[in-house]
Amino acid sequence: MKSRIRTALQLGAVLSLLLLVGCVESDSFGGSRDAISAWGEGRGFVVSEVLAGPFQLLRLTRGGVQNGGIAAVYIEGDGAPWPSPWYPPHDPTPFKPIAMTLAAADPASAVAYFGRPCQYLQTADLAACSPLYWRERRFSPEVIAAYNDALNEWKKASGAQQLRLVGYSGGGVITTLLAARRSDVELLVTVAAPLVISEWIAEHGLSPLKGSLDPADLSSDIQLPLSVHFIGDHDQIVSNTIVKHFVARYGGRIITIPNFGHECCWSHHWSHLIERIIPDYISSREHAK
Repeated sequence: MKSRIRTALQLGAVLSLLLLVGCVESDSFGGSRDAISAWGEGRGFVVSEVLAGPFQLLRLTRGGVQNGGIAAVYIEGDGAPWPSPWYPPHDPTPFKPIAMTLAAADPASAVAYFGRPCQYLQTADLAACSPLYWRERRFSPEVIAAYNDALNEWKKASGAQQLRLVGYSGGGVITTLLAARRSDVELLVTVAAPLVISEWIAEHGLSPLKGSLDPADLSSDIQLPLSVHFIGDHDQIVSNTIVKHFVARYGGRIITIPNFGHECCWSHHWSHLIERIIPDYISSREHAK
């Protein structure tokens, strides 16, 4: 009981702090491979490219794990915004790589950031990457299989025994689908993620994502790892209701942050969230066992 009270008080303190600070726009340093590479290298990340299935994925990594342990993996959102609901961007590379800023704020000894298929490519490579992979097939089985291979490689290279998967927006859909397929995920964290794709499509009047997987369609026998799902109460892209419907079926904890939207202000406050709220949640669950 004391542990649960302490956790609730600390959570309330952090939320109050974020409410007082208010919303500050996230950093705009993306738009190209060179831009994110320079930003990441300035913060101790090593830039590389991973060939996973048919995709070239940009990867930035920092540190390693000695004698086993946990490595954190961040997966980017869907990328550049659509000019209209009917016209996708020519290049999905994000102008604001929010998942990268979250990765940089993570204190874990080993951290990896992965871009999405077709992001951060040069002109010739982008022309050869089907637009389907930032449109209707963004969560297709081949995309999930590619990330699964990429995670296996990074896990071995980092020396980790377990992974902490963190996904922003559409990246949260991917991390959830990965967590359902792996037995080495210590914690699943999503940020502003549309975890019930069918409802998200209906809310915004969009065309169905043909060929994509929906986390809400996972088998009822699936046991997801310990999960935390962050959502902003001002998010106009992903509603709290969608995340609640997912959690009602598959479990986990929803943490709603006041005054936060879809992009604002995860980057500037992630260290508070990752260092205070998540450890308290893990601790409270362990005590409850």
